[in-house]
Amino acid sequence: MGKVKTAYFCQNCGAQSPQWIGKCPSCGEWNTFVEEVIKREEPAGTITETPLSRRPDHPQSITAITWDETDRMNTCDQEFNRVLGGGLVPGSLVLIGGEPGIGKSTLMLQVGLKMKDKKVLYITGEESSQQIRSRAQRLGMDNTECYVLNETSLTEIFKHIGAVVPDLVIIDSIQTLHTDIIDSSAGSVSQIRECALELQQFAKASGRPVILIGHVNKEGLLAGPKILEHMVDTVLQFEGDQNYMFRILRAIKNRYGSTSELGIYEMHDDGLREVHDPSEILISHRDEALSGIAIAATIEGVRPMLIEIQALVSTAAYGTPQRATTGFDQRRLNMLLAVLEKKSGFRLGIKDVFLNIAGGIQVDDPAIDLAVIISILSSNADKPVGQKICFAGEIGLSGEVRAVNRIELRISEAEKLGYKKILVSKYNLKGFDKKKYTIDIIPCSRIEDAVREVFTSQSRDQE
Repeated sequence: MGKVKTAYFCQNCGAQSPQWIGKCPSCGEWNTFVEEVIKREEPAGTITETPLSRRPDHPQSITAITWDETDRMNTCDQEFNRVLGGGLVPGSLVLIGGEPGIGKSTLMLQVGLKMKDKKVLYITGEESSQQIRSRAQRLGMDNTECYVLNETSLTEIFKHIGAVVPDLVIIDSIQTLHTDIIDSSAGSVSQIRECALELQQFAKASGRPVILIGHVNKEGLLAGPKILEHMVDTVLQFEGDQNYMFRILRAIKNRYGSTSELGIYEMHDDGLREVHDPSEILISHRDEALSGIAIAATIEGVRPMLIEIQALVSTAAYGTPQRATTGFDQRRLNMLLAVLEKKSGFRLGIKDVFLNIAGGIQVDDPAIDLAVIISILSSNADKPVGQKICFAGEIGLSGEVRAVNRIELRISEAEKLGYKKILVSKYNLKGFDKKKYTIDIIPCSRIEDAVREVFTSQSRDQE
């Protein structure tokens, strides 16, 4: 095999250097040079010579190419299928990343063990085969068609793939693989890119989907070159709080489906359990009414769910008020507080405000603004909100309650969970048929309307 030629390129401006340097002389950025391959020779035994990689030897008319949505591969995991857009697309390359210990390997092993009608090859470079077997026993699952291979050499991996001929390949993880084409160590930028490129060629040529598990760096981004995310078809982020049992699977990129889908799991001693009704686990079951709590009707992808907003307002102890949020954008909280003070007359500028979304999830749906406002005012006045009231509305800078999308789904979810009232924007009700719902739909045009309905009418009911 001929010698591989490499050079170093600045990832910021593209400047080239024959050796690594700390500061780019062209753009002045530090630590941006990475090794890139500029010339190589394909060694014998690469994927291009395997029978699985035969490509059409002539161009095809797009109308002559057959495709059916039912060709998607069922992973036997409803949440995983939902995030992928209905299942694995043949020949797709999927990258899933997440923090260490969050459960990426457990999730992928469960998927492999559930697909009993498919032949799955689980390739691990981080754990031994005995450790994988021990984890499978802990999960209480078994599958004779799930094969485990402990290997990091990509050349050897392709040989085993040719022998087993699996329907699905899972690699744990892409940072542990190395190819003979590159002299650098496993996990380097060049090794990750070259291994991903060869796996992409295999997936596209053979029509077999490949799932790559990837590490994240200290900034929380996927480790390796940014081009890795461009090469794959789907990028999934597996996230969660170590202090909570819930895990969330999000699609950051998806060429075959929506990127707004969400899958929710619950971590147990025997593995990850799919959560089909997240509203019931994200709302606390309380025997008494507590101030500072409001229920919001939100939507993630096409899935409606109710979440609990918790707020605490207290007098600033050290003169400078604090603003802290968990699961909510702090800049948006500052905006809502400014609207409350300027447009509605509530003096919160000298008070500490703490906001939390129960369950440890992150929500960026503007439709929860109204619930955030009500929870803050409830805590400030120390008046509880009725337990059977929920909210769906966006707050504008003028203090108006703006319409939100998919209001029918939000109302149906609230009704299904037994709520009696839902406060929405009056602009959502144009041409809306209230008669098909048993829940009381209260229209609001401004913040004052919602406050009057929640606190004044509630006081009258108590009297």
